[in-house]
Amino acid sequence: MASEPATPGAPAIILYREVYCDDTGKTAHEDDYFRIKILTDAGRKYADVEIPYFRDEGDVSGIHGRTIKPDGSIVDFDGKVFSKTVVKAKGVKYLAKTFTLPAVQTGCIVEYFYTTDFVENYVFDSRWIVSHELFTKVADFSLKPYTSDFQQWHVDGISRNMPPGQRQAKEGLDRVIRLHVSNISAFPTEDFMPPENELKARVDFTYSTDLPDDNVARYWSKVGKRLDGRLESFVGKPKALQKAVEETVGQNDAPEVKLQKLYARVQQMRNTSYEVRKTEEEEKRDKEKAATSAEEIWKRGYGNGRDLTWLYLALVRAAGFEAYGMWVPDREKYFFDPNLMQSGRLDANLVVIKLNGKDIYCDPGSAFTPFGLLPWPETGVQGLELTKKEAVWAPTLEPSSDQAQTERKASLSLTDTGDLEGKLTVTYAGLEAANLRREERNADETERRPYLEELVKGYIPVSSEAKLTNAPEWKNSALPLIAEFNLRVPGWASAAGRHVAVPAGLFSAHEKHIFDHTARSYPIYFDYPYSVTEDINIQIPSGWQVSSLPKGWQNAGRVVAYNLAAQNNNGILRLSRSLAVQFIILPAQYYGAPRSFYQEIKTTDDQQIILDPGAARAGNP
Repeated sequence: MASEPATPGAPAIILYREVYCDDTGKTAHEDDYFRIKILTDAGRKYADVEIPYFRDEGDVSGIHGRTIKPDGSIVDFDGKVFSKTVVKAKGVKYLAKTFTLPAVQTGCIVEYFYTTDFVENYVFDSRWIVSHELFTKVADFSLKPYTSDFQQWHVDGISRNMPPGQRQAKEGLDRVIRLHVSNISAFPTEDFMPPENELKARVDFTYSTDLPDDNVARYWSKVGKRLDGRLESFVGKPKALQKAVEETVGQNDAPEVKLQKLYARVQQMRNTSYEVRKTEEEEKRDKEKAATSAEEIWKRGYGNGRDLTWLYLALVRAAGFEAYGMWVPDREKYFFDPNLMQSGRLDANLVVIKLNGKDIYCDPGSAFTPFGLLPWPETGVQGLELTKKEAVWAPTLEPSSDQAQTERKASLSLTDTGDLEGKLTVTYAGLEAANLRREERNADETERRPYLEELVKGYIPVSSEAKLTNAPEWKNSALPLIAEFNLRVPGWASAAGRHVAVPAGLFSAHEKHIFDHTARSYPIYFDYPYSVTEDINIQIPSGWQVSSLPKGWQNAGRVVAYNLAAQNNNGILRLSRSLAVQFIILPAQYYGAPRSFYQEIKTTDDQQIILDPGAARAGNP
């Protein structure tokens, strides 16, 4: 086989894929098998396998593989597997198991198999992702559903984005649900697209103790009553926590100050949802009955994120405020549709406080989230608010770009050899600080240092050196995260005839390749609006003169705003730059406007400051 007519020019295709999910037992697991045909030299890259996973979800094990050459001979995989941390744009980090299959050439077939062992209770997010970046000739999926001797669970599989003509998943007499598919198109990816799993062909499984219902309003009414009953039982009578309130807030504190003090007190408590998971033996030693009330959580001094958020609700009510609980979906991996009647997708909880005619949204159980903000996956979604009368759908807040700020201030010197050296201070505030703190919550100083240093270097278009010189505040969500560095950028300036050229955009690497493609298939999707400001002062060598400065550019667009200005203050170059992304999602038909905007940003960042070194010359041709 040299090609596949259904996908001309493809570098490789999946001949066969099998996914077996077993949700029974204490720990759910998934077995994955791939058989891939290498069609061109470009397809040889699929010999390098990367299996991403998140520590909070589980671990990958049992990796096996082999290469089948065109003559039928077999070369087995040697079993060497490496673990690495992958850091993507804006500090997003995940883990990956990587390995390389041997002796792969055009015409070979590669096979590999691995198992993902999920953490306890992850069964309730089971799904089959049918699409793959490669064309799939044939694939089989199966699920052995969770069962319980104590409760009757109903499992519902909902197909999304499946190509026309494909079969539907069916449950057999052995209670195993199966799906057979063929000729599934390759899934293309784009920068800043909605969650891939939301767009791919997939089957989502939800477990529920509710009987199926064909009426959406009635279904959610029943769900709301059940959730409200559980919440009110947990929160209990606010007076039971009156003493805790009196110990935390002052009698003369302003209302919002009281709310902030209670919020800070809850966030100081031990949050077990963000701890490194214990071994089974440690869990047995520390086993304790789940808390049944907010008062019990207060007495213990710790709880999981969900319980701590409900504790805050109880404290706020005890302080005399009107407040309600709300259940919301997480938009990091999928978008929520109430019409699908999947109550399990409401997997995050928060508190809505009514104060002076406005709603204040709080989630102290989400570690390091500042007061008055929500973790970004809970923003801009429809949530089920449990009011006095009934549960109602209501939107959560949408953050503004000034609630996720990164500020860079630098005092640098340009050497006569064209190197840039000096001090850099980066301040992360709001959602940006919260994300970094959550990501590094279980890391120590030796891990956090290179993490922050790599973030800085990732925004500089050329090779650079950054050394952290301070100890940032990692715990207090009310404070920004401030990191100070010694920065060196070798060869930043380059000779241009008799002159020396210095690029205007020092931290512009992130914008260099955004929206390069002329066409767009999917909506543009940012996790949240954000803003970046830069104030850079560069001392040029003595005796050098500034021949010309870039004209700069300013455009206060509705969805993206940008500004660049360059000044010469007696031999000190001052570069001011700002960028603000002010939307979350934009339909693909409007792609032309932001693409043109970012092309202009690239052009502006690439402008050169021209210096005249006089008798001296920069040493970087």
